[in-house]
Amino acid sequence: MTTPEAATAETSDPPVSGSRQARGDWQAFHVFYAASPRPFLLRCVRPLVAELTGEGLLDGWFFINYWLEGPHIRLRLRPSSAAAAPEVAARASGAIEAFLKERPALYEVKGGFLADLYNTLFELEFPGGERKGLVDEDGHMKLRPNNTFSPEPYEPEYGKYGGPAGVELAEWHFQRSSELVSGALGTMNLHLRTVLLGAAAQLMMTMSGCLLRDEAALLHFLDRYHEFWNSAFSTTNYTAQDGYDRAYGTMDALPARFQQIRAAVAASAPERLPSFLGGWAEHCLELREKVVALARGGDLVFRSWDGERDLPVTDPDQALPMLLSPYMHMTNNRLSVTVRDEAFLSYILARALREPKPTAAP
Repeated sequence: MTTPEAATAETSDPPVSGSRQARGDWQAFHVFYAASPRPFLLRCVRPLVAELTGEGLLDGWFFINYWLEGPHIRLRLRPSSAAAAPEVAARASGAIEAFLKERPALYEVKGGFLADLYNTLFELEFPGGERKGLVDEDGHMKLRPNNTFSPEPYEPEYGKYGGPAGVELAEWHFQRSSELVSGALGTMNLHLRTVLLGAAAQLMMTMSGCLLRDEAALLHFLDRYHEFWNSAFSTTNYTAQDGYDRAYGTMDALPARFQQIRAAVAASAPERLPSFLGGWAEHCLELREKVVALARGGDLVFRSWDGERDLPVTDPDQALPMLLSPYMHMTNNRLSVTVRDEAFLSYILARALREPKPTAAP
């Protein structure tokens, strides 16, 4: 689903154009696994990526969580060369197949809340004639068999991320986001809702504070982000503002935390932050510089909402919020943060920005 500021994809620094031809094409694997992605990421993906990278076979990777045809993880791998591609494909297929045999997901999405949720997402994402091959005889979204996987075409979203240069930057960023989340899954209790929301809120504070320095622009972005996720599902019960203010009332430390993070990134001093946030802030500050450079160089070309025209964007103040939306959403996606949670978190962050409290020294 398109995010609010987007006009309409997902490694080491993006290589210079001369080295781009040497790398292999991206490979995509859709792994249908109706369970927490944590064991798959920790016991299959991370060892696989480490081995392939250590052997010089891999030049990039990332993952996203997705729902079309059933809950699944989309794993993307980029071989270091065309010659390495067959080995990467074979090793990835073998590792995924072995994991699914050893640790199959036991839940089946046949009915109940998740089936209703995925069908609602399907109705919202495919309201017209784009459903060919995706629905059953009853008009419901088809479901792939659980504990299966398949190689699929890699289809980067050029219109959303600003054309080829924007997609390459997104791929670089998505690897860092994937590394952050998969690492946190191994060291933090993200299965606890309070821990998950606390981590997501602080990562959102850090990324938004890095990319949007101006307070008015940041507040406008957070309001738009909340409005999008709240209104996109306004006909469902998947978002609800009931209890937002009551929950915010228990978060006395939130405004001060937001101020501390913004002060650290404004001073380009991510080392002031705890290591979990400091590394993320350092990356996001670099990401901001790269977006600004692409915009000023005329290298970002988005696609209009209706898909009818190209939209070159050369003003960094326009490009940064357009890209921040999908960047931030995809990190939340990797964390398995729900759309309801995104609406809630953007609301409380905007309120914390509006109602600052005296901050203690970091």
